Amino acid sequence: IGAFRVVSESDLRDPREGAFDPRDDEHRHLRDQGLMRSVSLDGRDRVVTLTERGRSLLEGHRRDRDGERHQEFRAGISRPRELTHDASLYRAYLRAEERLREQGADIRRVVLENDLKREYQEWLQAHNRGRSDSDGRPDRDPGEIEEWAHEHDLPYFDESVHFPDFRLEYEVDGRDQHEDIEVVTDHYRGAHAASRAQAGFVCYASSGGRGGRPFDPRLAEDFI
Repeated sequence: IGAFRVVSESDLRDPREGAFDPRDDEHRHLRDQGLMRSVSLDGRDRVVTLTERGRSLLEGHRRDRDGERHQEFRAGISRPRELTHDASLYRAYLRAEERLREQGADIRRVVLENDLKREYQEWLQAHNRGRSDSDGRPDRDPGEIEEWAHEHDLPYFDESVHFPDFRLEYEVDGRDQHEDIEVVTDHYRGAHAASRAQAGFVCYASSGGRGGRPFDPRLAEDFI
């Protein structure tokens, strides 16, 4: 929950034990301790998010590996209008995780879109930081921006860096690798659908259940 900020209650279950029960002892205890809370999604489902107390507890019990970038933990709802979309990210992760683990991968970290964008914005504004005469506008030229995108293995076209919904970092056969994942919906149309396909992200349909194959981004052409 902390890694993805929000997770649907329907995804928090062991398929061998049946449906998630928000009243069971474990989840009731976490709520009673003020570590997490539920929010109504669409009348049919609810999502779970950490409280600040829950996030602080995770931060205080980190066991990060030496030399490895640590997993960010988040609490609360940040984008109410995109709650349905954000709640679908963990479902896509479960499908990607299952496929990668079958290939012998060791999952290391999840990096959400906002974190990738934050790093990009910090780089854009690096020359302005601490300057009283700064107008706040970045002074990076297109060539620098394209180079930054390539260094971070992000697609650059139409004079823009393109970011996935999340990046999944893992190790396989002793090599560090990553996979950029996008969750697509029936609302993807026109230029937006085309850009997602061109970016080359691994795409999953938002309505997909656990397991199955990734969504073919070339199918986005049908939405244009």
